[in-house]
Amino acid sequence: MAGYLSSDTRKVTTHRLIEMKQRGEKISMLTSYDYTTAQIVDGAGVDVILVGDSASNVMAGNVTTLPMTLDQMIYHGCSVMRGVKRALVVVDMPFGYYQAAPYDGVQNAIRMMKETGADALKLEGGEEIIETIRRIIGAGVPVMGHLGLMPQSINKYGTYAVRAKDDAEAEKLVNDARLLEEAGCFAVVLEKIPAVLAERVAKELTIPVIGIGAGGGVDGQVLVVADMLGMSKGFSPRFLRRYADLHTIMTDAIGQYVTDVKSGDFPNEQEQY
Repeated sequence: MAGYLSSDTRKVTTHRLIEMKQRGEKISMLTSYDYTTAQIVDGAGVDVILVGDSASNVMAGNVTTLPMTLDQMIYHGCSVMRGVKRALVVVDMPFGYYQAAPYDGVQNAIRMMKETGADALKLEGGEEIIETIRRIIGAGVPVMGHLGLMPQSINKYGTYAVRAKDDAEAEKLVNDARLLEEAGCFAVVLEKIPAVLAERVAKELTIPVIGIGAGGGVDGQVLVVADMLGMSKGFSPRFLRRYADLHTIMTDAIGQYVTDVKSGDFPNEQEQY
């Protein structure tokens, strides 16, 4: 199957994402954490690549995203940028590097942009960090917001259940989304909230709204690449569609390699110098 790049090789920008929303074109977004995967994801035509702090779970095996450091996110961001030609690359700012004070947030955001060469950063939170977001954007750094279930705040929630089901939390989310747009964010991610609420936000905002577990009424979708490719087995939320079963494919292939090595079948005469 030919990739989307076959008909459109222009670099995706924050402005192009807003144009996509205006003409009703859905936005595709996936995570990547390394050069090889980023090349494949970009070549397949994904519009936005998120270098997520979910690398903490997928790459490092941590239970939460909280242990990720600025240096680690910069490393992953640099690796992805080397493999991307078309997609807009957004890097997550990790927990603890922007919540304390606006000055710290701006300094760390500038460092991430300079050292990764990324196109934009993503920050979790609304009103509580809005001044930091304003200052980061004021410094020339594009910011994507993130509301709803915010993994960096998981210890505050105590659960990964659907957020904003009650009226008070729903209204706060809508207000936070408006604040993010007014502050200058070019897009917002909504994670694991009722589909009706997500659709309402997408209709009220002029900037794109990307959903994960937020229904189909938003402007685009994002998934963790290891989840949608079926590399992980234990994680099966309702919103996840698996497009492949790489866990089985890779296990079978590696098992066959082990068998061939132990039997002396690999390498054969054609695989030697």
